[in-house]
Amino acid sequence: MKRNSYVVFGLGAFGYSLAETLGDSGYEVMVVDKRNDPIQTISDKVTYAVKADVTEPGVLESLDICQFDVVVVAFTQDMNASIMAAMYAKESGIPKVVAKAVTDIHGTILQKIGVDEVIFPEREMGVRVAQNLIAGGVVDILELSDEFSLVEIHVPASWAGHSLRSLDVRGKYNLNVIAIKDGEEVVMNLDPDQVLSEQQMLVVMGDNASLDQLLERG
Repeated sequence: MKRNSYVVFGLGAFGYSLAETLGDSGYEVMVVDKRNDPIQTISDKVTYAVKADVTEPGVLESLDICQFDVVVVAFTQDMNASIMAAMYAKESGIPKVVAKAVTDIHGTILQKIGVDEVIFPEREMGVRVAQNLIAGGVVDILELSDEFSLVEIHVPASWAGHSLRSLDVRGKYNLNVIAIKDGEEVVMNLDPDQVLSEQQMLVVMGDNASLDQLLERG
């Protein structure tokens, strides 16, 4: 399977961590920022590190981003420049354009010009932390859609000492256990007769209503 290649515009905290993670994972990554320090710091962690100011005429055209699969516009200090970079990426035929937004108006404009995914990193992280605090047994949450989520939870006390088969998780709870984490070991090829313990973690997928009911039962 072809591995995607990425362009990241802007090396603030979000853009830097995104580019660094992609680079560490072995992906081809080009980063673009007008400041020298972050470009120098990240240069050995990505494929291309380009010091350039995208607000200057002709700079976007000179970067030859057409060869990449995904463009992430990660800066928001200059809203007009953010919109211009995202629009240029779309007009260049990039298969997927993702852009960071800081206000609803900014996000709406990005959507109007055809950006494939608009993200509000600070807002989404705040929601995620709040959800984790509210749901005491939840270690992590991944929202798959408005209706379905993937959660990592401690084995509920009522499930400890029972097997997945005897619990009939799918039939009784309308949920699917995807994996079991036991310390550092992650098991995805599940044995339905394995007895669960409270020391283990479960990765569970299902609709949000069913997940909420599970968490309420504990």
